Amino acid sequence: MDTLISRRAIPIATLVLLAIFFVAVNLFSNISFRASRIDLTQNSLFTLSDGTRNMLVKLEEPVTLRFFFSEALATNYPRIRTYAGRVRDLLEEMRTYSDGNLVLEVIDPEPFSEEEDRAMSLGLKGAPTTEGEIIYFGLAGTNLVDGLEAIAFFTDEREEYLEYDIARLIQNLTRPEKPVLGIVTNLPLDTGAGGLMAAMRGESQSFMIYNELLDRFSLEFLEQDFARIPNVVDVLLIAHPKPLNDKTLYAIDQFMMRGGRALVFLDPHSEVSLTSGPNGQPVQGYTEASSLERLMTSWGVELDPTQVIGDRDNAQRVRAGANARRQYSDYIVWLALGADDMNRDDVVTADIDRLNLGTVGHLVPRENATTSFTPVMSSSADAMLLDLEFVKTGPTPDALLRQFEPTGDRYVIAARVAGPLVSAFGEGAPAVEEDGPNGLAQSTEGPGEHLSASAENVNIIIVADSEIFDDRFWVQTQSYLGERIAQPIADNATFVLNAIDNLMGSDDLISLRAREKSDRPFLVVDALRRAAETDYLEQEEALQAKISETESRLAELQTRAPTGAEASEFLSDQEVEEIHQFRAELRQSRTALRDVQRNLRRGIEALGSRVRFVNVALVPLMIGGLALVLALLRARRRKARIGLGGQ
Repeated sequence: MDTLISRRAIPIATLVLLAIFFVAVNLFSNISFRASRIDLTQNSLFTLSDGTRNMLVKLEEPVTLRFFFSEALATNYPRIRTYAGRVRDLLEEMRTYSDGNLVLEVIDPEPFSEEEDRAMSLGLKGAPTTEGEIIYFGLAGTNLVDGLEAIAFFTDEREEYLEYDIARLIQNLTRPEKPVLGIVTNLPLDTGAGGLMAAMRGESQSFMIYNELLDRFSLEFLEQDFARIPNVVDVLLIAHPKPLNDKTLYAIDQFMMRGGRALVFLDPHSEVSLTSGPNGQPVQGYTEASSLERLMTSWGVELDPTQVIGDRDNAQRVRAGANARRQYSDYIVWLALGADDMNRDDVVTADIDRLNLGTVGHLVPRENATTSFTPVMSSSADAMLLDLEFVKTGPTPDALLRQFEPTGDRYVIAARVAGPLVSAFGEGAPAVEEDGPNGLAQSTEGPGEHLSASAENVNIIIVADSEIFDDRFWVQTQSYLGERIAQPIADNATFVLNAIDNLMGSDDLISLRAREKSDRPFLVVDALRRAAETDYLEQEEALQAKISETESRLAELQTRAPTGAEASEFLSDQEVEEIHQFRAELRQSRTALRDVQRNLRRGIEALGSRVRFVNVALVPLMIGGLALVLALLRARRRKARIGLGGQ
């Protein structure tokens, strides 16, 4: 009897011990591995980037983050609750790396409470629910002085930028003063589409890239006629300027000689200038082309003002036009550059996935230059140079494709210029004519000591495009709680901010911006479509010529018969037979044109069917087959054990 009880007690004791062990392991894991996690996502969405860690380690003074989330009111909104959990996890992980300098407070602002008043006073905005309640889901940060930064509401559209937005908020609070960015431009960056006239009516909205610059830097706009760049300017942004006089060119030249750094955007054909005025017209005082030829000669770079790049592999898809047989077509002068077109060894473009540009020029290094020339972004090898005058006539996308003959060369669109620099004004400061006190012209010299060579190696990034700033090329905007929310479709703003941060010597935020969700194009589908459209255009040109010839011969024969009369009464049997033959050829030619496009759709649909079969049927069948094999093996082992037991 005792033996029987002891045998029954062994399983019970085992279960009790296992339960105790399970609880102990969980308690130990929660205490010892609270901050430990394994991130198996492809883009490491739940792992802090090196840039964030570096910034948190460098914190010298406490920063307080107050995370406001209406947890009780968000019970019926699982999407918000899930997102809030991710935000809180990220904030807690940041606190772990800050060595105590990041203070986190989590606040649930109940309706009509002091916490709700505090949230509103810190700049947060609540989202109304269908029940009339207000949900708060935002972040406010303060430092030891009077600094205040806030994310009014965490929207779905910015989720992929979550780490960057929070890290930028923290970094802004740790800087006593924002770095100064000097701007020389003839683009309506601060007024956006509509230009100055729309701004005076209160109808303009600045370009989204300008808003990003305003948030990150202290902006110093320089009139395009100045004699010196202020010493407080850390980096100079030259964005499609109007023609500059020698006095202003000399001021830029000497800024570079004193160790200045510059991000330069020049364009042989600026579409943003031509379409940013009222009703899509040119903006007042626009310049179609920009050039700094004298400075570019000194910098060792050349931009051809008569040519733009056509790139079939990177062409953007646009509406083909009302008379086209297809709804969309490749527009080879508007480029969507991908990761393969970026210099992965340059920190500015190391993680850029897509840039949308328009009518871009190309850069080449000059011979005997004192500087080095390193491409930052280039076209694909499926590209050629197009005459700008031809492009300006407005040819259709198909007309451009018919002229397309790829050279196999990759053309440089942006380059980094570095090294020692020789002044473009070797003879010294230019004489400047100014009015004296008596109204007579007098000759003066530019201010400051003339430097004929740079005091240290320069660092310049030059881009042969200005459409990079145009909202319609890279971002979709919508209004939420009275604020404009940007939903990027390309990394244009990321590139500009990366370049400026790099020139200012700060690379911490660059790795964060690079964590944006990349666009995943259907490469096989694109290749099928491109091959079919090339075939279509080749056949179309030949068939259209045949159709035109057939129609004119048919019209010639039919005019010989009076209107309303039967052709057989006035034409020979041979001519009547020829008319029937021509009509049959017309039907065949037009059918052949349609078949090319149908074959394109068949290829894409067949590919889609194969993908659906793999996802829906093949994988489950493989898993089921594997399970069946394992079951059979297990059954065989069981029979083998029974057979051995019987023996």
